[in-house]
Amino acid sequence: MNKRYLIATGGLMLVVAAALIAFFIFQGDIPHTGQAPQTAPVADMQPMPDMAADNAQAESAPEEAPTVEFPEDMQRRIGVNTTPAMVRGLKKSVRLTGRIGYDERNIATVNTKVEGWVEKLYVDYEGRYLKKGEPVVEIYSPELLAAQQELISLNAVPQDGVKTSENTLVAADWERLTDAARKRLKLWDVTDAQIAQIERMAKPMRTLTTVSPVSGYVVKRYASRGVKVMAGEPLLDIVNLSRVWVLAEVNEPDIDLVQMGMPARITVAGMPGKVLTSKIDYVYPTMNAQTRSLKVRAILDNPGEILKPQMYATVEITADLGKKLLVPEDAVIDTGERQVVYVDKGTGNFEPRAVTAGIRSGGQREILAGLKPGERVASSALFLIDSEAQLRGVAYRAKAVARKAATGRI
Repeated sequence: MNKRYLIATGGLMLVVAAALIAFFIFQGDIPHTGQAPQTAPVADMQPMPDMAADNAQAESAPEEAPTVEFPEDMQRRIGVNTTPAMVRGLKKSVRLTGRIGYDERNIATVNTKVEGWVEKLYVDYEGRYLKKGEPVVEIYSPELLAAQQELISLNAVPQDGVKTSENTLVAADWERLTDAARKRLKLWDVTDAQIAQIERMAKPMRTLTTVSPVSGYVVKRYASRGVKVMAGEPLLDIVNLSRVWVLAEVNEPDIDLVQMGMPARITVAGMPGKVLTSKIDYVYPTMNAQTRSLKVRAILDNPGEILKPQMYATVEITADLGKKLLVPEDAVIDTGERQVVYVDKGTGNFEPRAVTAGIRSGGQREILAGLKPGERVASSALFLIDSEAQLRGVAYRAKAVARKAATGRI
């Protein structure tokens, strides 16, 4: 029994010893010399100088950009073309919808400066053309009638023919009163001819005739026959159409493109084939809250009054945006959240790269960040390249582009 015990104990010790040896061999702590393993202090467990330099170089090396490969024969089959990004002048044309409007500086209002009643109205409908000085309305006013009677009474007082100092002073005072009566009538828009007629006839006019101050069309009539009017109350609005305004709306994204003095090409629906030239005369300071647009104005001469208010018009302006980094518009995949281009790295490799894209114009797209001048990008068959990249799990470098955009470097 002692023999069996010894055999079992020896076998167990051999198994334990074999396990320990295998453990230390796999840990790499047993040197090949057969000496007992020694544990080095923590302070001495540092990488060798060459290894540290290699690790630092590996960490500082830029990460290689992912690419999707398309051999040249495959590029020819699917129609892949590449175009270099170039810095060129960029112009953008904007078409604005508008309408013909009145020149507000050519609108005149006919009113009365006395209280009274309309006894006769010469303008009985809106749209009638009036010449300057043509009668508009006759107003009966007791106040005006009393002022005329005062002037007649002053003129009717007999003058003493004896020239004395006293008579001279009285005559001068009388003349001042008469002159004041004339001026009062003038302030009520009684003309010099009407005042002369009153003094000659020695009879007051029952009604005051108001005439048109300008030539133009009646666009609004406020008075009618028989109504009472107060001093300062408008009777008619008259507008001269020898010059008109073109009022157009600029959408909010294009506001920065429009400036005062820019040339404008104007076409009107009622004049097909004819192009009118003008310039942006004024940019209004506030936006329309409903349409989210800004109103601008141009001025047109209107010989023959062919242009009618409220006619539809189209205004085309061209803004010079200066030198920009441009690629073909088809070279940019715009998902709404990001823009991606595929950069030709040579030997059939294309790198998907996120960029910051700007204005579109004339088939070109501005690149604000993420691309350098001279780099070639795929400009056709782009969605086939993108589909292949998605199938192979090749993603663009979003972080690198974000970092470049933040530093302002392209």
